[in-house]
Amino acid sequence: MEPTEPRQDTAARLLRLLGLLQSRPEWVGTELAGRLGVTTRTVRRDIDRLRGLDYVIDSTRGAAGGYRLRAGRTLPPLALDDDEAVAVAAGLVTSALGSITGIEDRSMRALVKLERMLPARLRRRLSSVVNATETVPRHATPRVDPSVVATLALCCTEREIATFEYRDRAGRTSGRRTEPHSLVTLEGLWYLVGFDVDRAGWRTYRVDRIGEPSSTRHRFAPRDLPAPDPAEYLVRSLARAPYRYTAVLRIGMSAAAVRAGLFRPLPGHVTEDGPAGCTVRLSAETPELVAQYVASIAALGAELDLDAPEAVRSRVRAVGALLRSV
Repeated sequence: MEPTEPRQDTAARLLRLLGLLQSRPEWVGTELAGRLGVTTRTVRRDIDRLRGLDYVIDSTRGAAGGYRLRAGRTLPPLALDDDEAVAVAAGLVTSALGSITGIEDRSMRALVKLERMLPARLRRRLSSVVNATETVPRHATPRVDPSVVATLALCCTEREIATFEYRDRAGRTSGRRTEPHSLVTLEGLWYLVGFDVDRAGWRTYRVDRIGEPSSTRHRFAPRDLPAPDPAEYLVRSLARAPYRYTAVLRIGMSAAAVRAGLFRPLPGHVTEDGPAGCTVRLSAETPELVAQYVASIAALGAELDLDAPEAVRSRVRAVGALLRSV
């Protein structure tokens, strides 16, 4: 008969086990045993204890049997270490202050609940984050359903194929089956980067245009993203999109200097034309928006040549006339 463990030792180990299960999609039993310094038999007993607390944990049998934490029907306790708890709270502060349209009220309620649960040492750290944080509200952006974001984020993490209805810029709706890779925010908008299974290609989707997302429960092997990271892929994808108005600027400044001098990413592609010059291709749905980006580049003070439709050029001239009158 094995000796009885003190209850506090068991509780501490369960929290460590839960933290490990939450940190990645799947664990082999022997790995968990090694991390916790116990036998695989103890791991199996602890897994059963967590299941008794409403955690849904899948397992596979055999020498290399594994464990995988899944979403359940209820919300069980969440195990966070100190840094994770403060990071979550900081994110909630940012969204509650209005940087993520559509999630502010829910973020504030979640922040209040989290703050009540934090120990004193972490409340002080959270307070310093709140007091030192200011957010400049963005221009009005479409509201995002938090449940849609949560469903897509879970499919990204669990590597499960997602299905949803997608509405394009023309208002046409179509069904999509996608291997979701990442969620990215840009200019106050949420985007999903993923591989469209039926169209056999990488795509970006505006999350506010996604409806009724759900997981198929079918897992997929991750593909190599055709870009260094999801944010870079999103910028490239938007630059290639067929927008109504396009302008090409040849600038007497290096591409690196242009990027460094602007306060926000360009909706276009920048190519080098030697050490002291580059070409920028800008696209947008309205001439006013293209003119705004042209003006921001002109403000860098370099020589430039503009090739654009008359609607864009007339708007740029109007902006120039206003600036000359200042």
